[in-house]
Amino acid sequence: MGKIASLPPLAARIAVGVVFIVSGWGKLHDLGSVVDFFRQLGIPAPALQAPFVATVELVGGVLVLVGFGARLASVFLMATMAVAIATAIWPDTKGVVDLLGRVEVLYLVLFGWIAVAGPGAISVEALLARRSLTPAPAAVG
Repeated sequence: MGKIASLPPLAARIAVGVVFIVSGWGKLHDLGSVVDFFRQLGIPAPALQAPFVATVELVGGVLVLVGFGARLASVFLMATMAVAIATAIWPDTKGVVDLLGRVEVLYLVLFGWIAVAGPGAISVEALLARRSLTPAPAAVG
């Protein structure tokens, strides 16, 4: 597999990173609607939770996309997906099989995988790790 093995983690990070960047950006620019929606779902302190979730999605999406701090960002994004599933998705499902067909569950699984496996070989973290292992050139003189 060699070099091709680094592509699935990159593809997963691009897919979920872009989705959450766009989602977080949209929430930040329409906080009133998000607060109202959170209020309807019964989420406590919706005026505090809405900007927090929007920021987690935007910043977390960027971190996952570039592969820097992706493990920690994935944990925060998993928490937002768990709350979304519990409050907005689960009440409308007809059981576990229906729940497993929801995109939010796929996001939860992908973030869990990134949190455990890391961002992969094509990431800022991997680049920084390779650079720190490269010896500095010897001084001439």
